[in-house]
Amino acid sequence: MTTNTSEQSHETSDLSLISKPIGDLFGQLPVDPDNYSRYLLSEDQIAFYKANGYLNQVRVLTDEQCNRLIDEYKRFLLWNDHHHTSYGKNDAHRLDFPGKHLLYEYHSNQSDDPNHVLTHMLGHWRVSPLFHDLLFIPTVTVPTSQLLAAVHPSQQTLLPVRFWHDQLFAKPPYHGGHVAWHQDYSYWIRTEPMQHITVHIALDDQTEENGAVHYVPGSHRWHRIEDGKEVPLPVTDLDFKDMESIKQILNEEELAQFQPLPGLLKKGHASFHHPLTVHGSYANRSSEPRRAAVLNYFVEGTRSDTDEPLLQGIPAILRGQPLDSQFFPIVFDPKWM
Repeated sequence: MTTNTSEQSHETSDLSLISKPIGDLFGQLPVDPDNYSRYLLSEDQIAFYKANGYLNQVRVLTDEQCNRLIDEYKRFLLWNDHHHTSYGKNDAHRLDFPGKHLLYEYHSNQSDDPNHVLTHMLGHWRVSPLFHDLLFIPTVTVPTSQLLAAVHPSQQTLLPVRFWHDQLFAKPPYHGGHVAWHQDYSYWIRTEPMQHITVHIALDDQTEENGAVHYVPGSHRWHRIEDGKEVPLPVTDLDFKDMESIKQILNEEELAQFQPLPGLLKKGHASFHHPLTVHGSYANRSSEPRRAAVLNYFVEGTRSDTDEPLLQGIPAILRGQPLDSQFFPIVFDPKWM
C-alpha cells in the first residue's frame, strides 16, 4: 500500500496518496477474518438484489459516524439549514478551504435553478480524512464484493473491489432539487467491462417529502444494442432537472414496468444498486436538509475505454489499461478473509 509521508498534514495533502484508512472514521481495517465475515449479506438479500437490481436498508454507519460526516459535509456547502444562497455549476472557487483544487467536480447548484437547488460534487475523498476513510469501511466493502460477484460471469462468491469515485448529493430545505431518472453506467461507458456498483448512504432519514432516492425494480435488465454490443440507456438530462425526460426513450414494455419505489432509507443505512438500475429522486419540500454520500466501485481488472482523463485533474490511463493507479485503490480483497 502506498502511504503519504506527510500524513500529519491531512488538511492540505492529497489523500489519494494514502491507500488505506487513516483511522479518523472507524479505525483501521480488520486483521481477523471474522471481523469481515460479520458483514456478509444473507442469501435472501443477494437474491433480492439479483431479481430487482438493488438492495435497500443495509446498516453501514452508526448515528455518531453520520453526525461526524454531516459536520464535515457542511464544509462543502454554500448554503446551510437556514440560509439558502444558490449559485450554479463548476464553482469550486467559491469554497473556502485548502485542497479544493483536488475536487473532480463541484456544483453548488447543478440545476442552475434557485428554486430547485441540488449540490453535487465528486472527489472529496482526496481532501477530507473522514470521507477518505468512508470508502474503505468494511460494512460497505464486504457487501459490495458479494453483490458484484453475484452478477459477475466468474461465478465467484466474492471479488476484489476497487474504488471508482465518490459523490455528495445535498438538497436544502423547502426547495431542494430533483435528480432525474438515469442509469449510472450511462455516465461510465469510458470504463469497461460493466462490472460496477453504487452505494447510496443516507446521512439523514429519507422520506418522500424530503426527496428520498427511488428505484425502478427490474430496470437493471434494460439496455440497447449498438454495433452488436449491449449499451446503457442514453443520458437524457445531464443536469438532472427533467424527471420525465427518460420516458421519451423507453419502449412500450419498459414504460409498463416503470413503477418507481421509494427507498425510504434510514439514517446510517445504505442501498446498493446495479449500474443499469434506473433511479432518481424528487424535490425536498421538507423543513430539513437531505444529505447523502455515494460511493461507486468496480471489480479489479476494470479497464479504461478512453485515452482522455477518466476524472478531471488526474492523469489519463490509456485505453485498454487497467484502472489501478492511486486514484482507484483496492478497498477489499477476498484474500483478507
